[in-house]
Amino acid sequence: MLIRVRAAGVEQGVWHLMTGMPFLTRAFFGFRGPKNPIRGRELAGRVEAVGKNVVGFRPGDEVFGTAEGTFAEFVCAKEGKIALKPVNASFEQAAVVPVSATTALQGLRDSGRLQPGQDVLVIGAGGGVGSFAVQLAKVLGAQVTGVCSTEKLDLVRSIGADHVIDYKHDDFADGARQFDVILDTAGNRPLSVLRRALKPRGTLVIVGGEGGGRWTGGFERSLRASMLSPFVGQTLTGLMATERQEDLRFLAQLIDAGSVTPVIDKSYPLADTPAAIRHMHDGHARGKVVVTV
Repeated sequence: MLIRVRAAGVEQGVWHLMTGMPFLTRAFFGFRGPKNPIRGRELAGRVEAVGKNVVGFRPGDEVFGTAEGTFAEFVCAKEGKIALKPVNASFEQAAVVPVSATTALQGLRDSGRLQPGQDVLVIGAGGGVGSFAVQLAKVLGAQVTGVCSTEKLDLVRSIGADHVIDYKHDDFADGARQFDVILDTAGNRPLSVLRRALKPRGTLVIVGGEGGGRWTGGFERSLRASMLSPFVGQTLTGLMATERQEDLRFLAQLIDAGSVTPVIDKSYPLADTPAAIRHMHDGHARGKVVVTV
């Protein structure tokens, strides 16, 4: 499908592909440079034209989803990566959902196997993935504790967290409390620290990989977690989310029902995309950053 882009979300993958760091990413996306020189993956916009094999959409439909190179006026997308835009969401709100909310959903529901009544800890609760994770954990019936900076405490409370922990002043792994599921979106704490906060049969889900060395970056924590998991009672795993149409439809239903609200820190015009990426990568954004076209 050819889609006229109205807004595009900014997420960590944009920075990794732009810089080619860690080097591990180059094995999948190009050694000398990205196979697609245009950055951006999240989008919301209107369908301009469809291929002969597309059956679920027609020109004029308002949609959201993922494609390669969404920091642009037009983009080509595959039908299976696109869904109808939530009616109650703006293009800007819809554009920040596809990667970040899908990651949070799959981390909690699929990898974490979160059950109603369980205690979940969301590390990085004020960020892009974390702000969706707090809300989705509540939808799944969990008791939610969010870990964030002092500046984001009010935000995390406002989106439904039952408890908040300011990591600058308090240690969530001091042994006072343990959790059934930990979703770590911050990417810099040792496994030993995370395991102290996890129940003996609990599940740790590591999202992405920040920090670390030049070759594997923070992804080495996910690798070590997977290797250690078979030898301990806890389940330790990394997450590589896959954007699927069925998950986009589910998220759209939650947004239209008012159960999930995308949190946007700042919006930039397309010409200022470099500033949007810098703002996201600095780690100070409350929720998501979006580019408007």
